Amino acid sequence: MNKFYCDYTEDTPEVVLDSENGIYTIKGRSLPENAVGFYEPIFEWFSNLKNANDVDNIVLDIKLDYFNTSSAKQITKLLLIVQKVSESKNILVNWHYFKDDTDIKMSGERFARLIDVKINILPYND
Repeated sequence: MNKFYCDYTEDTPEVVLDSENGIYTIKGRSLPENAVGFYEPIFEWFSNLKNANDVDNIVLDIKLDYFNTSSAKQITKLLLIVQKVSESKNILVNWHYFKDDTDIKMSGERFARLIDVKINILPYND
């Protein structure tokens, strides 16, 4: 699998999808002007992962400080794709939230109820 990387900006998260090094992260803020366009290559990368022979175990770390409604829709779509990929790969999602951010925590809990993939809800302090 080719590595996918998108550097963070003020409005978009850093995305690292690197099966060679076992790094799968989305972190930062997600409020792109065109959320569908931003997330489309990420969807494509995960969709292709289903047929990758060199990857069996994936831990996806999502650590978003903030995301808007259009991003929430795309995150839902991403997690549904991850759920589909989990039919042939072992996938675990870690949803990280700042310990005092109940909104992000509750969003992770909502995703965990909607998606049939193991999602750990994990607080952090920094």
